[in-house]
Amino acid sequence: MPTEKKISSASDCINAMVEGSELKKVRSNSRVYHRYFLLDADMQSLRWEPSKKDSEKAKIDIKSIKEVRTGKNTDIFRSNGIYDQISEDCAFSIIYGENYESLDLVANSADVANIWVTGLRYLISYGKHTLDMLGTTQDNMRTSWLSQLFSESDVDNLGHIPLCNAVQFIKDLNPGLKTNKIELKFKELHRSREKAGTEVTKEEFIEVFHELCTRPEIYFLLVQFSSNKEFLDTKDLMMFLEAEQGMAQVTEEISLEIIQKYEPAKEGQEKGCLSIDGFTNYLTSPDCHIFDPEHKKVCQDMKQPLSHYFINSSHNTYLIEDQFRGPSDITGYIRALKMGCRSVELDVWDGPDNEPVIYTGHTMTSQIVFRSVIDIINKYAFFASEYPLILCLENHCSIKQQKVMVQHMKKILGDKLHTQSPNIEESYLPSPESLKGKILIKAKKLSANCSGLEGDVTDEDEGAEMSQRVAKEGVEQQNSITGKRFQLCKDLSELVSICKSVQFKEFQVSFQLQKYWEVCSFNEVLASKYANENPGDFVNYNKRFLARVFPSPMRIDSSNMNPQDFWKCGCQIVAMNFQTPGLMMDLNIGWFRQNGNCGYVLRPAIMREEVSFFSANTKDTVPGVSPQLLHIKIISGQNFPKPKGSGAKGDVVDPYVYVEIHGIPADCAEQRTKTMHQNGDNPIFDESFEFQINLPELAMVRFVVLDDDYIGDEFIGQYTIPFECLQTGYRHVPLQSLTGESLAHASLFVHVAITNRRGGGKPHKRGLSVRKGKKSREYASMRTLWIKTIDEVFKNALQPIRDATDLRENMQNAVVSFKELCGLSPVANLMQCILAVSMHLVGPDNTPLVVVNLNDQYPTMELQGIVPEVLKKIVTAYEMMIHTIRTLVENTDSLYEKIVQCQKAAMEFHENLHNIGAREGLKERKLQKSVESFTWNITILKGQADLLKYAKNEALENLKQIHYATLSCGLNKPGTENAEISKPRRSLEVIPEKAGDENGE
Repeated sequence: MPTEKKISSASDCINAMVEGSELKKVRSNSRVYHRYFLLDADMQSLRWEPSKKDSEKAKIDIKSIKEVRTGKNTDIFRSNGIYDQISEDCAFSIIYGENYESLDLVANSADVANIWVTGLRYLISYGKHTLDMLGTTQDNMRTSWLSQLFSESDVDNLGHIPLCNAVQFIKDLNPGLKTNKIELKFKELHRSREKAGTEVTKEEFIEVFHELCTRPEIYFLLVQFSSNKEFLDTKDLMMFLEAEQGMAQVTEEISLEIIQKYEPAKEGQEKGCLSIDGFTNYLTSPDCHIFDPEHKKVCQDMKQPLSHYFINSSHNTYLIEDQFRGPSDITGYIRALKMGCRSVELDVWDGPDNEPVIYTGHTMTSQIVFRSVIDIINKYAFFASEYPLILCLENHCSIKQQKVMVQHMKKILGDKLHTQSPNIEESYLPSPESLKGKILIKAKKLSANCSGLEGDVTDEDEGAEMSQRVAKEGVEQQNSITGKRFQLCKDLSELVSICKSVQFKEFQVSFQLQKYWEVCSFNEVLASKYANENPGDFVNYNKRFLARVFPSPMRIDSSNMNPQDFWKCGCQIVAMNFQTPGLMMDLNIGWFRQNGNCGYVLRPAIMREEVSFFSANTKDTVPGVSPQLLHIKIISGQNFPKPKGSGAKGDVVDPYVYVEIHGIPADCAEQRTKTMHQNGDNPIFDESFEFQINLPELAMVRFVVLDDDYIGDEFIGQYTIPFECLQTGYRHVPLQSLTGESLAHASLFVHVAITNRRGGGKPHKRGLSVRKGKKSREYASMRTLWIKTIDEVFKNALQPIRDATDLRENMQNAVVSFKELCGLSPVANLMQCILAVSMHLVGPDNTPLVVVNLNDQYPTMELQGIVPEVLKKIVTAYEMMIHTIRTLVENTDSLYEKIVQCQKAAMEFHENLHNIGAREGLKERKLQKSVESFTWNITILKGQADLLKYAKNEALENLKQIHYATLSCGLNKPGTENAEISKPRRSLEVIPEKAGDENGE
């Protein structure tokens, strides 16, 4: 199989198949045979060699092929002992003959598999007339479009244009291409034709454009949805948008709008056809960005207490380099505020001429005037976000200069300052919504019984602590006293309203004595200790109080801690060194994108609810949360730049991709692709990965592209996105540099799918997919409190929970069975399933063998005569699926009510739980364990109720997909619905197969 020529048309595929290639033939007994497969020159038969069979038997007639199926989606593949060793992207199956036998093959690369799948599908559609068909339609739109552009450039009608013009022309059409690569391609073409001179003809221009600007992976995708044409019509595009991109209620008008917007050829615009160039334009546009545009604006509830949000926070905001010797500059504040930061730090000291200054005390950092910083804050405070800004004031000034600080803040910030005293009758902080446009001062505050104009408070000095630590390593120590008492001006104290800084003692003391408006700051080392030793207490503490975590003073290079280590505990203000790029800042920037980059992200419900069980260090599933399976296929890369400062290999790039998951410990994982040598322009990876996400609300996905180098792999680009912001389907991932700037035209092309955990797994180990019988099912468990009255309440919930689990599992099992009989993986949706089998539910004369009655809420399949046994299996599996969907929908509400009532009944004991436990004789550790078990059980009940509610929504969505796909394919029973599409369409063709059993190889 030639690889030097780019495959970009069906004729390329046919020609490659005639030349042949080596494929692995997989059998049910786990044996694998290496065979050379080729297409006969007359395109009537597919042959393989060597074979023990007669040469006339070691072939399959093209006309006997029922379908070509991608992936490992036959019984032979699923039950094979080497299932895990076979790449999903390299596997495909040919279903043929009256008995629907399967020939299961594995190519050496996904590219080769795509060539065979595409070519065979064309042959099935057009038979021996395939090339004639292609000759009349192939590239017509592209050719006429490029011819017109060429003619416009050839103003003198000479029939040629200068090389430099041709190069710039193609560069304008595809800005990501390198100029020297375009020039080289023209020169190679001229050299191959022994042509002198630098003029370029129209034919040469079109040929070079075709070679350089056709992306094979997009071409293969187009023909998969185009009914084996070289373009998508409006109905093809509708199917792609609904079935793959997850768009709802797509009409032909919407498809036409997309075609008008992205199709460059006038002919395509007029006829409503999307060519390979228009499809490429669409897929690379913002419409197909991996980031969900809904999250580009504020999309979360902003009326929760302030403590229920993660807050984008900066440490030593005034520094633009390291925190020991680096310069201070107001640009640090401008940068942070423009990036959506909502908590900045001001380390204030006495300065000359009675003007306070900002710098890191006890270090060699330079100083900036306090007043100029307040001016900048006033100007940029609400540049990126209208929600409250917190000024973390580290005050080391004398009384005299404290008064100057107050004057500056009142005069410059004016009404923006929030000075309203907290309401002692309230239990929680006000919401970001109620504090819009306000600036909060976080600082020390005099006690309420202080009657004078000043008083003593404790100084918490990060700089002094750092200086002491550095001194141990031989650096000259400056004067420092940590934990000293200092005088605080009452005027300054009065500017502090709901962010009063206090010292943390221990969790039990805080639970009893700390006021909701008091804020504790934790050194990174201390916060890590609590996260590891008291994860549950830390999470519960942060449900009510704000906690600020700042980097260890040992980070004199201003490196960053991992914010996820503290977000998982619920810490709201994790202060980052914005001036230091790298993984940790990538996570911070990526995380705060998810709510319009407003600087506030609502924490997961399990971290906010008063009664909920969550341990920050869980390495397993989270009680009450349904795990998700994330399926990511890295298809290709585009226009990777050479890593900065790298010159050892010249312009050569050897890229590979890491996919990283960041979140709770149970979710942290990474996988990498193979290296694509010497190809940074359009490397094809075609590798699929799967990750289980146990707490989706706290997970992030990071794509990293590296240059494989024997000296040390170098960074090319990255993109970090919260799990909740992922768009499923075929998406482009825009890459960013080490410092966060966009890399022009550099991207990854990926496919994303998200399924319920029950929909995935390793099918061959459990029979058909992951179906579990009742005996092997895992039901949610309740813990015993050893308080009889309460245990009885929870006991009443056990049967409803089991029934709810059975409803969900039965539906999931039936859906997976139907998907498998349709020849699709568990990642597929039901719309894709109906599209997949639609062609085979119609007879040779276009009369339907099966119709779907859409009159009822639960559509039924009706046989229209004698049908093959394999189709009966599909109908039976469909009926079982509809039955389980109906059972779930009709029983969900009553079961949901029973579970919720148990939860309410149990919660009546919550306030007096300690007293009730004490009366039952529980003491200290046993009582604490009982309280923990109560929280666990409540969390389970909430989670089970939510899962049931989600399952009902999923069931209704399944019905909607069946209904829509049935209409689209014209399979609806006449009179049951007004179908817009009268004729069935060829789409992803699949049908159940019977594994063939050959008598030898």
